[in-house]
Amino acid sequence: MKFFARPVYQLFRKLLAHPKYRWWMAAATLVYVISPFDFLPDMLPFLGQIDDALLVSLVLTELSPEVMKYVRSLKQKNSAQTEA
Repeated sequence: MKFFARPVYQLFRKLLAHPKYRWWMAAATLVYVISPFDFLPDMLPFLGQIDDALLVSLVLTELSPEVMKYVRSLKQKNSAQTEA
């Protein structure tokens, strides 16, 4: 499992870091979490939610700096407009 998980994890992080694929991966993760078809079925108590939780936490961790940059740029635009 270790040999399978690491390359998949690295590919997922690399795609999330790429500006072209970032939002596609976020959307795909959302579809995966909502979808009834999972790598680990949700019918298994606790184990079924682990893969969903890991993917969501990974997406939030990778996208939070980008969202913060966007919020800062909006604040700067608003402050520049109010000063003008």
